Amino acid sequence: MIIKAGVAGTGSMGRNHARIYSLLENVELTAIYDQDIDRAKAVAEEFGGVAVSSLEELAALTQAVSVAVPTVVHREVGCKLMELGCDVLMEKPIANSLDDARALIETSHAKDKILQIGHIERFNPVMRSLEERLTEPKFIEAHRLSPFPNRSMDIGVVLDVMIHDLEIILHLVKSPIASIDAVGVNVLTHREDIANARIRFENGCVANVTASRISPEKMRKLRVFQGDCYLSLDYQEQSGEMYWKEGMEIKKSDVEIEKDEPLKLELASFIDCVAKGETPAVTGTQGAAALDVALEITNKIAQSL
Repeated sequence: MIIKAGVAGTGSMGRNHARIYSLLENVELTAIYDQDIDRAKAVAEEFGGVAVSSLEELAALTQAVSVAVPTVVHREVGCKLMELGCDVLMEKPIANSLDDARALIETSHAKDKILQIGHIERFNPVMRSLEERLTEPKFIEAHRLSPFPNRSMDIGVVLDVMIHDLEIILHLVKSPIASIDAVGVNVLTHREDIANARIRFENGCVANVTASRISPEKMRKLRVFQGDCYLSLDYQEQSGEMYWKEGMEIKKSDVEIEKDEPLKLELASFIDCVAKGETPAVTGTQGAAALDVALEITNKIAQSL
């Protein structure tokens, strides 16, 4: 089955979605929408499809749409497309408020449409190795650092990048949160550009999460400790190491990971769900749960800025 796909929003992320759709064998990239029609035309000329000037035109030509517009209009664009009959992959975060997130989820249920949230690290090949080996995490440490991206200026670093790790941690721990401590600093924008959060779960697990978008280098690493071993994973390099105790020695082995492009895997999974009518790997409800934690962290930071 060939799925007709489209993209709403032609910033750097939307352009990448168009690129991947143009490469997937079971997808026909049919339409590109942006408020700036010239930008839409440029992406369409590069990757295929036609540039359209309205969401109605986009929906008329597509079955599945990636939404990569500014976070503040996720609800407006996502709900409209689902009401017009499209399945939607909404780039993270799901929305900029829980009310907007709930509206998107309710619309997807009411219209019986797929709403997948673009938490791309769920599709990073390192995740499979982590899920296969993890049984009872006790301590998680995440670092996600990068130079200033000159995008996502409408949100701070927590909603921009830390939310990736928050969603992964919620997925792994599966326990209610007992408490959150957070600190952040705004440097180049009026929102937090560096942030750290310490999350305690009711089952005793503790997660320490750091994110920065003004670092001179890129880093995307996760370490997970449990009673019998710990895993150190590098999302960026798609590599990993496992450490465990034998007697009074600490042993180490590399984790075998089959490298691939996470965005390709994410979009292929979305298209597969559309073709088969299946539940996506990251649902609107899961996206809203990550947003809930991210908003609590940003609110705590805002009180100190």
